[in-house]
Amino acid sequence: MTLLLQLSGLIDRLNTMVGKAVYWLILIAVLVSAGNATVRYVFNASSNAWLEIQWYLFSAVFLLSAGYTLLRNEHIRIDVLTAGLSQRTHALIDILGCVFFLFPMAIMIMWLSIPIFVDSFVTGELSSDAGGLIRWPAKILIPVGFALLILQGLSETIKRLAFLAGKIDHYGAPAAGHHGGAQE
Repeated sequence: MTLLLQLSGLIDRLNTMVGKAVYWLILIAVLVSAGNATVRYVFNASSNAWLEIQWYLFSAVFLLSAGYTLLRNEHIRIDVLTAGLSQRTHALIDILGCVFFLFPMAIMIMWLSIPIFVDSFVTGELSSDAGGLIRWPAKILIPVGFALLILQGLSETIKRLAFLAGKIDHYGAPAAGHHGGAQE
């Protein structure tokens, strides 16, 4: 279990690093959007490339932060239905949710999006809009984002299993009597 908890910690750090980097993409998207709007209204000029950059940035924020959002437990939840249940029952529901819903959906989307990205990359697909951008940078975000989500789902499942086994308290802190981490 110690090795799995170490893996979980690595995944958590990866998604934290990606999630915090994505914060900056939000600022860039706002600046691009404001700059594009200013140029359009002040100089009566615009470019489809600037609009597409905004879409790419929004897509990057949404897709790349999904794992970080799961790590922080900020996804939409069914807490209104499970509010009176014990932590153990919550852990079991989370495990079942990952195994039967999150993993199949995320793996399928990731798997199906890879050939779409590869085709776009190999053919050098361009936007159909005049002055638009190449498409593969946006399309690679799909498998990468879902891979990060799958990894975080694995990390959350490991933490819930460790909690149920008494190795950690409340999905992350070492259980009472354990020194600095999970037991061997």
